[in-house]
Formats: sequence, structure tokens, C-alpha cells
Amino acid sequence: MTSVVLHSSIPGVSVKHGKVRDVYDFGDELLFVATDRISAFDYILPTGIPGKGELLTNISQFWFDRLAVEHHFLTTDLSRLSLPADVEAPLRGRSMIVRKTQVIPYECVVRGYLAGSGWQEYQQNGTVCGISLPSGLQESSRLAEPIFTPATKAEEGHDENVSFEHMQNDSRIGAELAAQLRSLSLRIYADGAEHAKKCGIIIADTKFEFGLLDGRIILIDEVLTPDSSRFWPHDTYEVGCSPPSYDKQFVRNWLLESGWDRNSVPPELPSEVVKNTAAKYNEAFRKLTGMGA
Repeated sequence: MTSVVLHSSIPGVSVKHGKVRDVYDFGDELLFVATDRISAFDYILPTGIPGKGELLTNISQFWFDRLAVEHHFLTTDLSRLSLPADVEAPLRGRSMIVRKTQVIPYECVVRGYLAGSGWQEYQQNGTVCGISLPSGLQESSRLAEPIFTPATKAEEGHDENVSFEHMQNDSRIGAELAAQLRSLSLRIYADGAEHAKKCGIIIADTKFEFGLLDGRIILIDEVLTPDSSRFWPHDTYEVGCSPPSYDKQFVRNWLLESGWDRNSVPPELPSEVVKNTAAKYNEAFRKLTGMGA
């Protein structure tokens, strides 16, 4: 079985630990290391998913190579960093060297289907992030046109959904940049969703992150992965229910049924949940890229 990497280490290099990624600062470049950590309900779980970091890295690289958009990805070749062999070895296959940018402090969310928090809001108000939608829609309904629903980036806890107007009025963003981010996000989503559909996957929604480099908007972080998107199998999709997804739904379901209070240290995951979750990530990778066993 593939070994699980929950932590990475590069002595003497400044690092920022996210829920899944460790980001190391090498001046004008950053090293993104995707660990096998998995989070749910805003907690990092004590059990990792073997191979998850490699799959996330490979899926992101696939999209960076394919999408017609300027992005931060440079290479997965770690030799350019001249790391000691024992430090580099556990990082191979799960790491990307990327350009450093000025990060735009918003998640750029695109929703093509009515699901998750959007479905909950629609049931109450007939809106999603303040955008009015037609009456009579059901859970998982496809929207007539994808919608852009930004969210503020939280260092800890939930990102907060906000209106496009809120984003426009943020002095750090402004109307022109907000409009550019919306247009770019919708275009990337359409491109990705078209490819995924040919592979038998529906991208119900996703979130992008962007940065500024020399005044240009650059796509950063991960892109169109099961961690940043809601992937549904096309052949079992139906309106009126929540379809199974290529992500950590096995983990969420088990935690909800485990009796965990969601306010304390999460329990270890059973091996069957770990195995099923790893299989879903691998299936998404194989279908999207045509690679893998």
C-alpha cells in the first residue's frame, strides 16, 4: 500500500501550512507540497488518504497544461531547488514549483448546478449568494447559465460567501478587476466542464484562486481537482437528490454517522473509508486525464 505523507519538512526554508498543502518560500518561486492530509468540517483529520497528494498534483498539472490561461505552474522537477537527496525524496510526485504572485483574497466560485450551500440558500430565499434564480428548481438542477459567486478567503474555518457587488466594492479589488475575475472564472469553468463531460464527469461547481504578477491576473493554487470542485458521475446523475461525488463524501458520511460532535479532535477513519476515498480520487484522475491504472 502507498505510504501516507501527513507532513513535509525542508529545514531552513520558510513554510506556510494549509489544510492539505505545505507552501515553501524560495524567493520569487514557491514550492507547493500536496500532503495526504484530508479535512472535513473545518478539521484536519488524523488519518491520511494514501496517494491523495500525488493525485491532486497530477490533476492540477493536467489542467495547467491544458487550459488556455496564464498560470503559476512552472515544473515538478525538484532538481532546480538543489535540495538534499533525503529531503527531496519524499516530496517527489506531490510537489509543484510555481511563480510567486500577490494573492487576490477571494475564492472565485463558479456554480453550474444547484448543490451544497447554494441549494440550502435557494430553498430559503430563491437565491444563491444573492443571485435570484427561477422558481421550481430542485436539488442538483442544472442552472440555465453558470453563475459566479465569490467568497472571502478565511485563514481558518469557512470561507464566507459574498455578493459580486461586495467584491466590486472592496477597495483591494474594485469594479474592473472583479469583472475580469468573473469573466475569467466563467471561461475556465466552461472549458473544464466541457472536457470533463466528455470523460463522464459533471463539474457541478468549483473554486479558483488568482494572483497578480506584474499587473497580470494569474491562475494559482490547485485547479479543478476533487478537493476544489464537486465532481459527479454523469451516468448516475439525476435531479432531485444529491449525487455521489468523486471526493471525500465517504469521509463526511462516516463522520456524520460516527457520533463525533464536530467540536473536538476528529476520530481516526476506518480502513474501508480510507480505501473507498482513495479509489474515488483515483477514478477521477483516470477519467479526467486518461492516465493511471
